[in-house]
Amino acid sequence: MIPARLERSQLYVPAHRWHMIEKAVTSPADAVVLDLEDAVPLEEKIRARANVIRALTGLEFGGRLRVVRMNGLDTPFAYRDLTEVMEAAGERLDLLMLPKANAARDVQFVETLLTQVEAAQGSSQATGVEVQIETVAGVLNVREIAAASPRLEALIFGPGDFAASAQMPIEHIGERGAYDADYPGDRWHHAMQSIVLAARAHGLRCLDGPYAPLDNPDGLARMTRIARGLGFDGKQCIHPRQLDVVNAAFSQTPEEVAHAQAVVAALHEAEETGRGAVSLEGRMVDAANIRMAQVTLHRYAQERRTL
Repeated sequence: MIPARLERSQLYVPAHRWHMIEKAVTSPADAVVLDLEDAVPLEEKIRARANVIRALTGLEFGGRLRVVRMNGLDTPFAYRDLTEVMEAAGERLDLLMLPKANAARDVQFVETLLTQVEAAQGSSQATGVEVQIETVAGVLNVREIAAASPRLEALIFGPGDFAASAQMPIEHIGERGAYDADYPGDRWHHAMQSIVLAARAHGLRCLDGPYAPLDNPDGLARMTRIARGLGFDGKQCIHPRQLDVVNAAFSQTPEEVAHAQAVVAALHEAEETGRGAVSLEGRMVDAANIRMAQVTLHRYAQERRTL
């Protein structure tokens, strides 16, 4: 059973920047991602790994999910990222993030290593895994990736690396620019919807990737609304100033909650009176409406627990 975790927002923190880690663990983020991959220069990789262990064992995250993004499996750092962090602080880690997952075997390799380390440590905790879908191969194989491991909890879209893999020109990561204005549709729709559908088919969460421009809150808000409209649960952030916009966009509005409560109340009334049909304000309520209302109230309950 996949844990019911609230991940409206993930805040990336370069793991070699200790002062940024200290600030992140008091931020409004639902999850703090201690990043060992792209945000860390090669010469800082080893020190960053030590900082991750120091943070997990020494800092109070205040209910925020503790996530570590390891380096990719095509690098010389991945194996030691996993084993050193898990051996020293595995009991304090909620989720391990694998970047650039290309196939199911990548997830299964990580699963095997995690199982080995946990067995050696005598740990009863099974650390969850999140994977980033950010290559052409990853998008083409996303169905198999989503079914690869019972540890898997979330699929995450990585627009920057995906654009590079597909040789799609972009101006800023996560932003719609001139090339998008010329295209008669949404250039990113196939990749993003594929990730959402694969995640939902296997009961996983799905998150959109980051929005790079920090001086365009309107652009961030628009891209966040698009992601929610496609069915994503949350979005990654690269700066604390983005968190309020993202959290708000992926939270249930008072109007949505009130409508969901009314739908569920109408269902209960129909059940109590023996009526087969459910109606609300003169309109028929079908099974899809009821399921959506239940999802809304479940997410609202999760959000209330974080207050």
